[in-house]
Amino acid sequence: MAGIPATRDRDAARVPVLGLTVLYDAQCSLCSFVRDWLGKQPQLVPLRFVPAGSEEARGAFPSLDHRATLEEITVVGDSGQVYRGSAAWVVCLWALREQRALAHRLSTPAGARLAKGAMLAAAKWRAGHKTGGSLYYGGGGDGWAYHPQAGWTYNPPGCDSGTCSTR
Repeated sequence: MAGIPATRDRDAARVPVLGLTVLYDAQCSLCSFVRDWLGKQPQLVPLRFVPAGSEEARGAFPSLDHRATLEEITVVGDSGQVYRGSAAWVVCLWALREQRALAHRLSTPAGARLAKGAMLAAAKWRAGHKTGGSLYYGGGGDGWAYHPQAGWTYNPPGCDSGTCSTR
């Protein structure tokens, strides 16, 4: 395209990723559990964990939207790359010796849908937990509920008002 400069490749062979900083919600038990699990895994790329929204995070990354980092996992690469949501989870897996192959599979179009689904499930659990739910999230009125023995089940909301969704 004329008039639009080409984006220059970062040249990963010349500028390797030397470290990743994982910003996580320190008040979330799921986030802390995942942080602990990641920290115990053999790492090909060092992971550093910083509580999202903390003074340390604000000082290290002043240009980030720190309120948003409390809503979804955010990972910052040593050259300033920012990964959010499922992409952040995939890059964390990529940093781990025993999970790199899985990260490559999750970076395909089909794998990305799976990774996004896992992140949405985690977000749903977090939302339920923050509003007083238990470890086994009972749903938010949308019909989905998690039961320890049965897994996720869907029971559509009732139609008492006569104005039901046809989805």
